[in-house]
Amino acid sequence: MIISFQQTVIGRIGIAESNGVITNLFFSTDKVSQQAEIGETELIREAFRQLQAYLSGELRIFSLPVVPAGTPFMQRVWQTLSAIPYGTTLTYLQIAVAVENPLAARAVGMANNRNPVPIFIPCHRVIGINGSLTGYRGGLGLKKWLLELERGAAGISSCRPV
Repeated sequence: MIISFQQTVIGRIGIAESNGVITNLFFSTDKVSQQAEIGETELIREAFRQLQAYLSGELRIFSLPVVPAGTPFMQRVWQTLSAIPYGTTLTYLQIAVAVENPLAARAVGMANNRNPVPIFIPCHRVIGINGSLTGYRGGLGLKKWLLELERGAAGISSCRPV
């Protein structure tokens, strides 16, 4: 795994690549494997370019080869998350129904929590059944900021993560 770090409007972000695919996005509070090699590839540069464009409101859909490691259930959940349109939210229950397991809302929450490529796979677009913001690895302030960015509810220049 090759990883590179850059400062963004949401803090220091690490993006990792292995065998020509993006495997991880790390927030500043995440632990990075000791086996990760610091470096930069063309794919990582492109991932940061797209991330910066997304964070500035200029990009809505990522076009990157993203292949996270996880169980078959997690893969189904992440595939479903990837189909949630920009600016839209779904509930954990709606995702559970979409993966044909309507009793698995908590398991969907765990898959969200273990998403190794947040933002690229938009787990921030999943909310509680009552519309409340629920856990996010990057923190609820960041989740709220990303949703506001996508909804255009606040000016991008004035909208900063908490």
